[in-house]
Amino acid sequence: MADSDPPADGPPADAFAGLFRVVETDVEGGQLRYYGEPLVAGQRLERRLWPLFRERGYEIRLTSEPERDPYTGVEMNNHRHVLVATPHSTGIDGVPWTNVIFALLTVLSTLVAGARWYGTVDTIGDFLADPTAVLAGWPFALAVLSVLGVHELGHYALSRYHGVDASLPYFIPLPNVIGTMGAVISMRGRMPSRKTLFDIGVAGPLAGLAVACVVTVVGLGLPPVSTPAIPIEFNYPLLVQWLADLTGQPLDYPDGTTVNPVVFAGWVGMFVTFLNLIPVGQLDGGHLVRAMVGERQETVGALVPAALFALAAYLYYIQHAAFNAVFLWVFWGIFTMGVAYAGPATPIYDDALDTKRVLLGLLTFALGILCFTPIPFELVL
Repeated sequence: MADSDPPADGPPADAFAGLFRVVETDVEGGQLRYYGEPLVAGQRLERRLWPLFRERGYEIRLTSEPERDPYTGVEMNNHRHVLVATPHSTGIDGVPWTNVIFALLTVLSTLVAGARWYGTVDTIGDFLADPTAVLAGWPFALAVLSVLGVHELGHYALSRYHGVDASLPYFIPLPNVIGTMGAVISMRGRMPSRKTLFDIGVAGPLAGLAVACVVTVVGLGLPPVSTPAIPIEFNYPLLVQWLADLTGQPLDYPDGTTVNPVVFAGWVGMFVTFLNLIPVGQLDGGHLVRAMVGERQETVGALVPAALFALAAYLYYIQHAAFNAVFLWVFWGIFTMGVAYAGPATPIYDDALDTKRVLLGLLTFALGILCFTPIPFELVL
């Protein structure tokens, strides 16, 4: 392809005058690639070219890649800049079989977990003797999947509303006390603005927390069950305690019985909400803080691991808490170090948020604090 020719249906090279000097163009894997030299800062370049490519159905990103020897194709030490235009899409191509299979596996794993809480399945032998016994866990499974699913669908719905490419939720099955590691969506598109980043980030926690509150209230109204043979006890955050007070339902029962497992499903939703609102990196809280305070989010993100390590130290040295509580926050301290290093999403247009969204963000973080307890659970050995 001639240097002056635009690749496929992309804009011509002269449309970049004063912004990017094009020396070569190419098409690779459906992407339009413009090689050359930026004449302005990278972020400013993307902002100026974003509308030009978006109206043609592409998202643009400035990156660099190693040059290759024209004869051997071997990578050389020199790098060159390239504008990569990726087709913009928010639709679903065909049946999302991976999502479907993972969802079905998670239904099974949460049914097994629920059956353990209800006491109909305790060992693998119980399951093999009567596989239908897991169906007794359907209230717990439905509650957990509703909380996690609505959280991710909140992100997905706002992604579609703002025209940002995102996958359907991926549920993650795991044979543990809740039967899952949660659910995630993959954000494949660029964030056009802070407003978009905020709306997508806040939709998940608010939607999921609303369902978690409903699930908790429903569970509080259900009859208690025999204490299952699961060596773990849960401590309730303020929000669960307030809901119990509001409904006049107890959280503690005489020895041998405990609250209905559906309450525990609500607890799961609140704990997941708190963890997601930790203000660092690509977590929901990181998106919100990036949208609310701009690039200063990096300072906030750098302090988060230190705060979690300090919490772990306080629990160990002052509270003399059990090892599992200390390890939990040490683990999240290490995890947030990694996501802080990866950094948050960077919007194309970095204009400040309006006051209403900032206030909604503060309210969301306040609700997240109500979902926090220093020692969420304790192992009973």
